[in-house]
Amino acid sequence: MAKALVLVEEKNGKIKNASLEVVHAFKNKGVEVDAIVFGSGIAGQSAELAKNVGAQGATKLFVVDDASLAFYQPEAYAETLVKAFQDSSYNILSSAATSVGKDLLPTLAAKLDAGIATDCIDLEINGDSLKCKRPFLAGKYTAWAEFKSFPAVVNFRANMLGLGADSGAAAEVVTTTVVAGSGNSKVVSVEGNAASSRPDLNEADKIVSGGRSLKSAENFKILEDLADVIGAAVGASRAAVDAGYVPHSMQVGQTGKTVSPSLYMAFGISGAIQHLAGMKTSKIVVAINTDKEAPIFQKADYGAIGDLFEVAPALTEEFKKIL
Repeated sequence: MAKALVLVEEKNGKIKNASLEVVHAFKNKGVEVDAIVFGSGIAGQSAELAKNVGAQGATKLFVVDDASLAFYQPEAYAETLVKAFQDSSYNILSSAATSVGKDLLPTLAAKLDAGIATDCIDLEINGDSLKCKRPFLAGKYTAWAEFKSFPAVVNFRANMLGLGADSGAAAEVVTTTVVAGSGNSKVVSVEGNAASSRPDLNEADKIVSGGRSLKSAENFKILEDLADVIGAAVGASRAAVDAGYVPHSMQVGQTGKTVSPSLYMAFGISGAIQHLAGMKTSKIVVAINTDKEAPIFQKADYGAIGDLFEVAPALTEEFKKIL
């Protein structure tokens, strides 16, 4: 019988929805599922975190709390996850396809001598067979990758699997420690960003993105104002990132983050295939561009041919009236 361990990520005392979707997806397929979370100072929040994962079907929550885990530590995560996975005889190791999940799971697959499928958007389980659906060729096609034996290592794109109703259950909390010798910090903070109330780009339900047409880093405030009114995250095209307007962490596209929001608003983004690969699974796409021939309009559900410096502030004011 399949038994899954899901790496879940915590922010501000709550498990991220992208992680909870993975927990629910396995439970919904009849898989016994437990979760594991890493952090510094999270032991005091374990009861709330256990409710988060338990509500979506997790039986246990392993809490790894250590001062060395104030920042993501790949060595510590990997060694501790492998030990937890092997000690309890799991055969599926999974996570959301976040920056951490994308970075860590290939290492885990190598350590466990397991097959791996990344950025999946659906799954099927039948006995000892696990199938994961994933896009390829810049999202033009999808195909099912099948694991005919275990162990299997998989991660899933946010906003694709969905959450279940709150069961009201809480997972059993199991406090564990970092594997000896793996927790020596090799990651330090050299520059920090001010805390933001905006949702994470990976799992945001609404995203406002800008391209090189913003012309400067300062002009991104136009989009930030709109995002704050509608509760959206702010993203960018590679052209805007390469121009130095915003950091790479905000990039949406083939070489950036893959997102699947309910609403994606693209301001001054032409819609090159590399950008579309990162957002084409968005439910509703709104494009604003002065070029009526821009490829983004072929993907857009709604479009406006106009100057973003006029359209974005106007939208912000209109949303203020109704929200």
